[in-house]
Amino acid sequence: MIHLRSIAQKETNEKEGFPFNVPVIRALKEIEFHAPVTFFVGENGSGKSTLMETIACAAVSVTVGSESVKTDPSLAHVRRLAQQLRLTWTKRTHKGFFLRAEDFFGYAKQMARTRLELEDDIKKVDRDYTGRSKLAKDLAKLPHANELHAIKNRYGEGLDTRSHGESFLALFQSRFIPGGFYLLDEPEAPLSPIRQLAFLSALKQMVAQDSQFIIATHSPIIMAFPDAEILCFDGGQIRGVNYDALEHVTLTREFLKDPEAYLRYL
Repeated sequence: MIHLRSIAQKETNEKEGFPFNVPVIRALKEIEFHAPVTFFVGENGSGKSTLMETIACAAVSVTVGSESVKTDPSLAHVRRLAQQLRLTWTKRTHKGFFLRAEDFFGYAKQMARTRLELEDDIKKVDRDYTGRSKLAKDLAKLPHANELHAIKNRYGEGLDTRSHGESFLALFQSRFIPGGFYLLDEPEAPLSPIRQLAFLSALKQMVAQDSQFIIATHSPIIMAFPDAEILCFDGGQIRGVNYDALEHVTLTREFLKDPEAYLRYL
C-alpha cells in the first residue's frame, strides 16, 4: 500500500539558513513514491536524514521515544521546512512511527529505567505496608504491577537484557501495526548482517499487511529489498537509481573481492 503518494515544496521566499541551504532541499520540487518501500541513499551530509525528519514533522508522525516531532528540540530547524512541504496521500493514516537510530538507544535506556522504577515501587509498598493485610498490599501494588506487566508483555524481560540487534527487532516488531506509514533513519545501526536479513524478512511481512516504508540507509543488504524504489541524494539532486549502479553496492563488492587492493593504501 502506498499511503503517501508525493511530497512537494511550496513556493517560498524562506531560503536562508539550514535546512534551506542544503543542496537537495534547495533543488527539491516534488518526489513521487511508486513503491511500498523507498530507500533514501547517499553520502553523509547529502540531506537524506534532513528530508526524512522533515517528512516526519509534516506528517506529525508518532516517535519512538519521549519527544514529539512537535517539540523535539533537535527537529526545530526542519519544522520550518515542514511548514513548506505539501504531502499528498492516497489514504491518510495515523498508524506507524518515525524512528532514528539514536532514538532507539535512548528509548531502550528509558524503558530500562522505567522498569527498575516500577520494581522499586513494588518493593516500597512491601516496606510501607508492613503489618497491613495482603489485600491492602495487593491493591497498592496493582497500578505498578499492571504497568510492569504491560512492558514485559510487549518487550519480554526488557530491551536492555538483549543485544542491540535483538532489542531493535523486538521493538520494531512489537510496535508494528498493519496499514501504517513508517519512517526509519539508518535502522542498520544496531544490526549485524544476519540481523539485517531478519529485518528484511519482517519488512516483507509488514509490506504484505498494507504498510509503507521510507528508509534512509547505508546498508547494501537492506537496499536489496525486492522491488524497492531507491532515491540517491548525491550530487545535490534526488534521482532514482538501480541497485547495481549504487556506489555503496559496487564498492562493497569490489572490496570483498580483493580487500588488500584497498587496505594497502591505509
